[in-house]
Amino acid sequence: MPIFAANSSSFSRVNTHFPDSVNQPTLTYKAQTFPQIRTFCVKRTNPNAELSASNDIPIVSTVSGPIQTSQPIDAGSSMRKPISLWPGMYHSPVTNALWEARSSMFEKSFAEKDSQTELVAKTPSMSRTSIAYKFSSDYILREQYKNPWDEMRMGKLLEDLDALAGTISYKHCRNDDGATRPILLVTASVDKMVLKKPIRVDFDLKISGAVTWVGRSSMEIQMEVTQSTPDSPDPSDSVALVANFTFVARDSKTGKSAPLNQILPETEHEKLLWKEAEERNKMRKQKRVAEKKDVDNRDEDRLNTLLAEGRVFCDMPALADRDSILIRDTRHENSLMCQPQQRNIHGRIFGGFLMRKASELAFSNAYAFAGAAPCFMEVDHVDFFKPVDVGNFLRFKSCVLYTELEDPMKPLINVE
Repeated sequence: MPIFAANSSSFSRVNTHFPDSVNQPTLTYKAQTFPQIRTFCVKRTNPNAELSASNDIPIVSTVSGPIQTSQPIDAGSSMRKPISLWPGMYHSPVTNALWEARSSMFEKSFAEKDSQTELVAKTPSMSRTSIAYKFSSDYILREQYKNPWDEMRMGKLLEDLDALAGTISYKHCRNDDGATRPILLVTASVDKMVLKKPIRVDFDLKISGAVTWVGRSSMEIQMEVTQSTPDSPDPSDSVALVANFTFVARDSKTGKSAPLNQILPETEHEKLLWKEAEERNKMRKQKRVAEKKDVDNRDEDRLNTLLAEGRVFCDMPALADRDSILIRDTRHENSLMCQPQQRNIHGRIFGGFLMRKASELAFSNAYAFAGAAPCFMEVDHVDFFKPVDVGNFLRFKSCVLYTELEDPMKPLINVE
């Protein structure tokens, strides 16, 4: 459920009410700042020194081995070259680069898939990968990530994060001989993502990640978005967003869960990340059990109040609060036929594409609700319950669940 901040000059106090008690979402209370629209500039910044030292996949004019150099992926390196390696598959500037880099792993996994089946333990540094966005010097790349208000298209960034996480998961599953066992790696969920500071589309950007935790058949990958600007030249203040992706492995023949290479944290920081991921995994299991129970008393009282006000809207609209609106009146939806160009290397619809489409619908919903361009704040969580295939009829639905106006200058809109 994305959280957006609206332009306060055109946004009045609005509550959303439930006309019935069938579905009662848990209320969330947020107190976040939001970015302002910035003017365009082309000042170049230095990339984060710590991330540049990572062991990353190189992208050059021809496909090369994935661990031959430590140079980060150039997000614009593949955007002007035709894709012949994966004809018809969904691609953007970054997914082009990632899938070209992943191709050597994927091709060898099919050519030598029986060469090695033994599991090996790997360190987080062995899967660390990053992408460099040279927005300050690459006008064509910048244009593809800029929205009408000269700000970052967050849906595109979510799409790239998923694509990079997929490449990292494949990198972790490679064995010492370079072969990848015949398994399918799919996105299962994405934990809460909070925007720590505004992301600008006129300064160089880097996203990086590594495997931080591995269970039997699932792994967690932590992704970081970093950007240095004149407002935050200190590398320690450059982190703009952190996201944790959970991937699961399936046997390509049976579809059952498949074991994964284990993880061996080396540094104290890596051990801390492993402990945090282990706690998140336990919390996810507890949450699945808790979802079957009723909401807590505090939220239940507030929901009952909203339901009572919603019934007034339905039964006696003339007496209803003019500063409120029913949830059903905030709903938006769109639909599409899933095309072959939107599929990933497994032939299924790319999960990053689905996240981008959902994010853009949520943005449009917030825009229509507030009457002004909203600013992205956070994503509560994303869950993938089943795959989407080419030819499926796909419908996206969204609605405003809740609004906050505790600070008149920072109104918040919660969209599902």
